Amino acid sequence: MDYEELKQLDSKYYMEVFGERMPAVFTHGKGAKLYDENGSEYLDFLAGIAVNCLGYSDEGFKNALKAQIDTLIHTCNYFYNEPQARLAQMLCEKTGYARVFFGNSGAEANECALKLAKKYTYHKGSASDRFVALKQSFHGRTLATLAATGQEKFHAPFRPMPYDFTYIAANDVKAAKAAISGDICGVILEVIQGESGVFPLDQAFVAAVRALCDEHGVPLIIDEVQTGMGRTGKLLAQEHYGIKADITTLAKALGNGVPIGACLASEKLAAAFGSGDHGSTFGGNPLACAAGLYVTAKIDDALLAQITQTGSYFKGKLAALMRRLPQSILDVRGFGLMLGAQLSEAYRAHDIQLKLLKEGFVIGTAGGNTLRFVPPFVIEKADVDNLIGALTAALK
Repeated sequence: MDYEELKQLDSKYYMEVFGERMPAVFTHGKGAKLYDENGSEYLDFLAGIAVNCLGYSDEGFKNALKAQIDTLIHTCNYFYNEPQARLAQMLCEKTGYARVFFGNSGAEANECALKLAKKYTYHKGSASDRFVALKQSFHGRTLATLAATGQEKFHAPFRPMPYDFTYIAANDVKAAKAAISGDICGVILEVIQGESGVFPLDQAFVAAVRALCDEHGVPLIIDEVQTGMGRTGKLLAQEHYGIKADITTLAKALGNGVPIGACLASEKLAAAFGSGDHGSTFGGNPLACAAGLYVTAKIDDALLAQITQTGSYFKGKLAALMRRLPQSILDVRGFGLMLGAQLSEAYRAHDIQLKLLKEGFVIGTAGGNTLRFVPPFVIEKADVDNLIGALTAALK
């Protein structure tokens, strides 16, 4: 089926939540390259929005999934399953958390985190439904995670929102001190705000929020759906800040394309959930956990060092381009292989995205007129050089 046929079928039958999609139909991939129905080759700097961390057609990954498909894809959580138990052990041992719950997405992981913090507050004898989140954040599209998302444009059609969120500006310590008290259920934040334009939080602000949560005895939730699993050169991005959340959420790269989300918690927080308090039909099924096991085992010190090195090279190239074209690129931000280049008002990020797609480069965009780069971890410096050349031409 070619692009036009697929576009017509989609426009007739699919709910129009994505609008008109990008003009390409990918059929297969290898490493960091994608191929469309005409055989044209593309270098991928989007990775399915930070999902396909190992690139495409990783032989070990395919073999792990095939082996699991040959035995058992799904039972349900009435029963124990070995891949689930093994992945729970591996993630907890690698991150230092005590327990984990598996869902199917980042939104579900964040939903679980909010629910766990609410139950923990209930156990303390409080009926509070108040949380603190950051303006310009993004935490998902379920009603609770949409409520946690500090962007009014997402709220208006769906009011009233569940729970009561106070939104404070990122890096405003004074606002954090005013908002965080013993009367709230918790604080949720991303240490790098991805959807709003790849904005890393200030070190002092993150440390202050951690200290305030400790002072008032409220849980700190860090959403690592996009930043976790090595994306920034650390297994968890919060490691760059020298702190540890009470609850951390993961998804995206954890399954390398197979839907899975994880909510990790300390023993004290995890103990708030009892039998029947939460659940999932598909969450943590054998196939998803087989994917997670392979990915988690692959993210070792050597791969993290490679991500750091390639990311530093990439950021340096973007920064050099910004110095050459200061009227085009206003800022370069991020860690590891999660980078953003903010464009001036002379450009629309989406237009540059389309130009690069025509030249064989897949990139993303984010808020604030920002080009977003979250490539597979197998991307190479030569690939970066090729992208920088194409981006230079697109901006001139």
